[in-house]
Amino acid sequence: MKVFVTGGAGQVGSTVIDMLLARGDTVVAIDNFATGRRDNLKGHDRLTLVEDTIADAKVVDGLFSDFKPEVVVHTAASYKDPEDWGTDALVNAVGTANIAKASKTHGVSRLVYFQTALCYGTKPIQQPIQLDHPINPVNSSYAISKTAGEHYVQFSGVDWVTFRLANVIGERNVSGPLPIFYERLSQGKKCFVTPARRDFCYARDLAKVVVRAADGEGRGTYHFSSGKDVAIKELYDAVVTAMKLNAYPEPEIRPLGPDDAASILLDPARTFSDFGSVEFTPLSQIAEAAVERWSQEGVQGGYTHLKDARG
Repeated sequence: MKVFVTGGAGQVGSTVIDMLLARGDTVVAIDNFATGRRDNLKGHDRLTLVEDTIADAKVVDGLFSDFKPEVVVHTAASYKDPEDWGTDALVNAVGTANIAKASKTHGVSRLVYFQTALCYGTKPIQQPIQLDHPINPVNSSYAISKTAGEHYVQFSGVDWVTFRLANVIGERNVSGPLPIFYERLSQGKKCFVTPARRDFCYARDLAKVVVRAADGEGRGTYHFSSGKDVAIKELYDAVVTAMKLNAYPEPEIRPLGPDDAASILLDPARTFSDFGSVEFTPLSQIAEAAVERWSQEGVQGGYTHLKDARG
């Protein structure tokens, strides 16, 4: 196939691209490298990587016109600075509108999108959250703008799939607790954890399902989640173990902050029904893969929407 991937140098985008190229597909990817790592992608004769922004409608339309993709995998998103509402709106809402409109104009057969579980708010009324849970993204600029983007995808009239995501992590992760824990521990700094619980899923496991969606499996909205959550401290302990530290660095225990959620656990029943077997890599193996890469190539990012965890 001919596949257009946005956010091609990011965690999910680059992992999907690796899988597409490995099976013989041709890919055009775009990334502005605000958060993507250049070393996530290696040169390939069936890969064209464009450094630009999806916020520019002329750039997007020109790429679609030249490449004529059959499928679009839209992973690009702004999340680096939670106070930068303008960039969030420009990339996540306007940029997604540009992608959705180009997909419609140029006859794309399928558009795959990614939505944050924060679209349900930080105080969900169901546990686990069902697909019919009310949408309530007014907790962050990121959630608001990603939800606006999802509406544009649905409005496009293109055959679409949306994955509303659990916490996707791995060795290409640049946001959230995994890279933060590693970076602070490697510098001998103290970390803190809260009582929060999350469902941590491996980016490569998600990418396998995304490729199946690109091939035509599924339709509509899905939760990508294992259906089980763990305490943040379990992720911390997995990182400590993977780093093989001589002594256990006891983390500081803090209460939940006002902008944090005790648990956002998604019900994956429809995903399991429509996609059948879905792999979920153990947390220990995810931490080992991340530590192995970062110990050799360095960690980047550490971005977070939680005010208490910044800096």
